[in-house]
Amino acid sequence: MDCDNTRGLLHAYVDGELDLVRSLEIEQHLQGCAACLQMWKNQQMLKASFAEATLYVKPPPHLQARIQASIRGAGKANPAPRTIPWRLFAFAAALVLAVALVPMLARVLSPSSSKSDSLAQEVVASHVRSLMANHLSDVASSDQHTVKPWFNGKLDFSPPVEDLSAQGFPLIGGRLDYLNDRPVAALIYQRRKHFINLFIWPTTDNSAVAAQMETLQGYHVYHWTQPGMTFWATSDLNTTELQQFVQLAQSEGH
Repeated sequence: MDCDNTRGLLHAYVDGELDLVRSLEIEQHLQGCAACLQMWKNQQMLKASFAEATLYVKPPPHLQARIQASIRGAGKANPAPRTIPWRLFAFAAALVLAVALVPMLARVLSPSSSKSDSLAQEVVASHVRSLMANHLSDVASSDQHTVKPWFNGKLDFSPPVEDLSAQGFPLIGGRLDYLNDRPVAALIYQRRKHFINLFIWPTTDNSAVAAQMETLQGYHVYHWTQPGMTFWATSDLNTTELQQFVQLAQSEGH
């Protein structure tokens, strides 16, 4: 996040209108940029000053009566409004109702899609948070026989842990995380200067579902399931190499 992007989003950040990922990126930038930090402080002071009671003037008691009298006089001078045909009114009401119901029906008919989108946002936020907080791993090791036993007693399942160093994706550690309302395993892999978070937790679905990809705020997210386990991988690595990683993780996880 550079200065131009930060300043363009600063008003929305002050008003609390940004999502978690963008907010974290701006907070990180403010920690290292005195100029943008001062702009943020100025906006905070401006927002606080607008909330002061001294800016508001109480109208005199007779003003309301004068306004009401003016409205009554204008109403008498204007001709009677044209009557809207009942059928036209009913059609307009039905059209408004239909437009309002479309998004609701879409959510009802595809609840899994909405849940998947929300979970993808969680996955990206956890990935970004681990990078910004410099907390990629609780156990730093490239040895799968060190990382896998570390999860014993900390989770109610045993995650599959594979070292993909020979294929160019070395394992660098693991940590506990929290997604989908439960503790999950996070395995961290590296490709040059890019980090990959692979989140794993159990599922009651015993079928295998092919990997699906989406991009959120510049981060690529892959999701797939294997019998008894669900997997989410995310990184800013290019899609070709990240897809290669996913294919390796799928084949090694069988």
